[in-house]
Amino acid sequence: MAPKAMSFKANSVIYFRGDLSEKIFILKTGKVCLSSQDIETGLEVRELIQTGEFFGVKSALGRYPREESALVLGDTDVLQFSVPEFEQFVSTNTRVIMKMMKVFSNQLRRIHGRVNSLLNIDEKGDPEKGLITIGEYYLKKRMYAQALHVFRRYLTYYPSGKFADMATRNSKTAEQYAQKYGSGKGPAAPVSAPAQSAAAPRAGASSGSADEAAKMYYNAVSIFSQNNYMEALKEFKKVAELGLDEEYTVKSMFELGRCLFHLKQYDQCIKHFTGLIQRYPKMPDLAETLYYTGQCYEAKNDKDRAVGFYKKIFSMSTEDDPVRRKVMKALRALEESRA
Repeated sequence: MAPKAMSFKANSVIYFRGDLSEKIFILKTGKVCLSSQDIETGLEVRELIQTGEFFGVKSALGRYPREESALVLGDTDVLQFSVPEFEQFVSTNTRVIMKMMKVFSNQLRRIHGRVNSLLNIDEKGDPEKGLITIGEYYLKKRMYAQALHVFRRYLTYYPSGKFADMATRNSKTAEQYAQKYGSGKGPAAPVSAPAQSAAAPRAGASSGSADEAAKMYYNAVSIFSQNNYMEALKEFKKVAELGLDEEYTVKSMFELGRCLFHLKQYDQCIKHFTGLIQRYPKMPDLAETLYYTGQCYEAKNDKDRAVGFYKKIFSMSTEDDPVRRKVMKALRALEESRA
């Protein structure tokens, strides 16, 4: 295995904040700037990458969405590593490991200290409560994507925790606001009150059904985030078949399709998403559904049909729509493969 040499023109983007990728980069020549959002002010923060430095490491190794966008300021050459390639590289380069550990330790201490200071969290206090408090902070600051990520992390680490119901409800709120308003926009999202004890009665049958569907759904999301796609598929299928709440039924059917895609069951994925679109033509995840259908055709080497789905997304999405960015990257990659 060997890293791949890549070149980027000035004013292009290597990856966007929110992207999911397991690629790691090292800057050979040129200028790259990492653009992120300050957790306190919400303002843009820019950090220049020095020649010979790695970037994209934490999100790739941690398998979570990119926290920053990598912007190319001048014609640039990089080396792109997959996670196995990167692990093999650093395993034989002790100096690289020590340098990265030092950088990451400083970053983590700085971020941890700032968040705790902002939220007045006692580091020796309850870690469950601390995670919930950080999620609430992001929710109140209209940073819905960050809030959703934190609440999902809570449900991953503490699926049966004392704040699990609260995290489930707040996850639902954060996801709805993120889709409707985007980051930094819209009204301050309402924060769910702490969950009742297990012995407390539910408010009503319909509310109980929705809560149960949400809990099952986010449990499946947690399994999916661990790349256990076969088990996640089974759990999403349960939610869809039970039909306790229509919203979570549709969401689970969408995620079920994503599981099929990651399991490389492309024909089944296409068939599933085609049926889903026919049944719910105005579903919230319609653009993403078309994107994954296009990705399936691309994986089957049917590039013309893939392009057709990508162009359909362009006709129905806005410029700031995250799926539009993914389509642009997919089209660019197809163009490069044909060149």
